[in-house]
Amino acid sequence: MNFILQPWPWYVAGPLIGLIVPALLLLGNKTFGISATLRHVCAACIPADIDFFKYDWRKESWNLYFALGIIAGGFIATYILSHPGQVNISPETTALLKQQGVKDFNGLLPQDIFSLSQLLTLRGFVFIVVGGFLVGFGTRYAGGCTSGHAIMGISSLQWPSLVATCCFMAGGFVTAWFILPYLLQL
Repeated sequence: MNFILQPWPWYVAGPLIGLIVPALLLLGNKTFGISATLRHVCAACIPADIDFFKYDWRKESWNLYFALGIIAGGFIATYILSHPGQVNISPETTALLKQQGVKDFNGLLPQDIFSLSQLLTLRGFVFIVVGGFLVGFGTRYAGGCTSGHAIMGISSLQWPSLVATCCFMAGGFVTAWFILPYLLQL
């Protein structure tokens, strides 16, 4: 049981995630992606006359169960199977972030950026609200999220998914190295 409490190496976790794609295709001719789930929830819950939400979302209800399983798995991993103590972050990364003004590390999210009290500050608003909007807009504009494009799209040899994944990575690198240092000064 101790092995399940430890972080799994990439060469174990990566192939397990990758096996989701053929399993979904072989067992039910389903495609993997999470961003469509929000559309299904909105179509089910918003009785508006919006063309984007006018479709038979019940045919894709398996996706809702899949997303609920991810949420339940995250809850179980966090509160039942979590490893006690701090998450090991590279000392170089910690030093670099402390140099940029990020000091309060409690797990993976620095509390001096991602907390309810920080939401009322300019920096917290930019990171949480503006960042969340940009992620949602980008997901819709790209026609899917990183998991759908990078895991499902590339594995099924879809050219647009390869382009989208390269753009996700390039955007992440530019943000981490050129934009993030300025945002941390807010």
